[in-house]
Amino acid sequence: MKSLLKLIFVLLLISTSLYAQQDPNIFNKFESKFYTIDGYKINVELKGSGDPIFFLPGGPGNSHDYMQGNFGQYYKTNTVVFFDFLGRGKSDDAKDASEYSVENDVELIEKLRVLLKFDKISIVGHSYGTVPAQAYSIKYPDNVDKMVLINGFHSGAMWQANCDSYNHYAKTHFPEKWKKVDSLRALGYVSSDKELAKVYGNFPTKYIYYHNTKLKQNSPKYKHRGWANDVYVAIIGRDGDFDVSGSMIKQDYRKQLKDVKAKTLIIAGRYDGVSTPEFAVQYKTFMPQAQFVMFEQSAHNPYLEEPEKFYKLFDTFIKE
Repeated sequence: MKSLLKLIFVLLLISTSLYAQQDPNIFNKFESKFYTIDGYKINVELKGSGDPIFFLPGGPGNSHDYMQGNFGQYYKTNTVVFFDFLGRGKSDDAKDASEYSVENDVELIEKLRVLLKFDKISIVGHSYGTVPAQAYSIKYPDNVDKMVLINGFHSGAMWQANCDSYNHYAKTHFPEKWKKVDSLRALGYVSSDKELAKVYGNFPTKYIYYHNTKLKQNSPKYKHRGWANDVYVAIIGRDGDFDVSGSMIKQDYRKQLKDVKAKTLIIAGRYDGVSTPEFAVQYKTFMPQAQFVMFEQSAHNPYLEEPEKFYKLFDTFIKE
């Protein structure tokens, strides 16, 4: 009996370590292929076999790499599709910034689905990536099998509320730093101006990570464009850290979420200062058919902060 218990304990340790593991070489296992869509070259990195999963990064402005760093290993069980939206990562820039929008991101997902000849796809979105994920599942209900929303937003109003929440946190916890923000805003600076962006971006990241603010995303070592600020400004607005505008403010899925056909898992973080629990729990009302899980020891990145719990949950959901 003791030997059996010892074996079970060892197997549990092994399985737990596998869930927590990140493969720093995962990026070398993928190759870029460029598809011309609407006159632009779009970077797509696809691998594996089985049911397809599209992974949508946050931002808006992030490239695909951090999602690949955390979910690339699923090529062993599924066809995983990582890609850079227009103007992000390795994809071409738009000729006009007005082409950066939630609506165009949604259409790019559909055009890629058609090009890759998939009947149905599953979608995994993180942060901003949940926005086109929800919009796509509403517009193209018959094309989505499963959907996972990780620390996301159900509306432009929620994005604005979370900006307000973070700014309150920053002001009350770091009044010395906030004086500089107030001074610049009094002079007419908006969040997309370099002078204000430099000060605003210097606040601690406690609202992103709960316990350990030194946690890092699994990112490639090669030089890459991980962030495209012009895309962020176009979609969220030139003063988006204070006054959300752009195409984001027009998004509101609250009334339509109850009709989404895709089997859905919604994940939130108890200490998330970006997608705050006050608004995240509203998904229980707007989308009662979905599975909702609150990660009690996480902020905005539960797959990094509670990896064992996260990947066990994710694995079970994807395999069902």
